[in-house]
Amino acid sequence: MKSSGVKSRQAERLTALVAIALLLFCPPLIIVIDRLPSFSVGWLPLYLFIAWAVVIGLTAWLMEHRAGR
Repeated sequence: MKSSGVKSRQAERLTALVAIALLLFCPPLIIVIDRLPSFSVGWLPLYLFIAWAVVIGLTAWLMEHRAGR
């Protein structure tokens, strides 16, 4: 019974990760980031790279954290 509780918790965490990814890449936020004043290089490529790296890093951490136990 404890095993199903752990799997349920992992599913909840992965669902929360999907929700975070959807929020990070929603069009209104992308438009706001794209329209920020820039000096030489726009903020959009930097934001997309960092947001994508965060999503990949959190996914790897969640999956490896469960595999270690």
